[in-house]
Amino acid sequence: MTRHVLIILGHPAADSFGGAIAQSYLKGAQEAGHQAKLLTLNQLQFDPVMHQGYKGSQTLEPSLQAAQADLQWAQEIVFIFPLWWGGMPALLKGFLDRTLLPGFAFKYEPKGKGLTPMLTGRTARLIITMDTPRWIDRWLYGSPVVRQFKYPILRFCGIKLKQVRYMSPVVKSTANQRTTWLKQMTELAQS
Repeated sequence: MTRHVLIILGHPAADSFGGAIAQSYLKGAQEAGHQAKLLTLNQLQFDPVMHQGYKGSQTLEPSLQAAQADLQWAQEIVFIFPLWWGGMPALLKGFLDRTLLPGFAFKYEPKGKGLTPMLTGRTARLIITMDTPRWIDRWLYGSPVVRQFKYPILRFCGIKLKQVRYMSPVVKSTANQRTTWLKQMTELAQS
């Protein structure tokens, strides 16, 4: 079954290992017959700061308008990013702040009765690189970025977290290990 796959590279440097992962995933998705798009955040022209929070409106730049159209088009969204200071890079956080807005990703219910997700029917994968050994992030820190994505980001929008994949520690990985990881990403996209 053909799927619409949106790959979002959240690393500020497109030539990073994350960029290679994104290219491998894109290749695998296309080889499997899926319609796939790669959104490289460092190539978008936008202000990542919500200057007035949710109290005022801020005009969306054309690149963010296009990104919202891509998010509506997507059936599967793949976020690829490094874990920095226990969280996502500021570029990715700013992108999410500016695109997943009320009226697009969710709507507030009248009289403060909660919210309604508006991006239902989609799944997401997180592909996270980090230099910290996985066990430290999981057992010592409690995987804060996964909890942040799963609950207050994806669930609010109606997107189901399908899978989380880690590549760690990248800093100590060999060329053979990185090649294996890239092959695994191509295969994951084909599945």
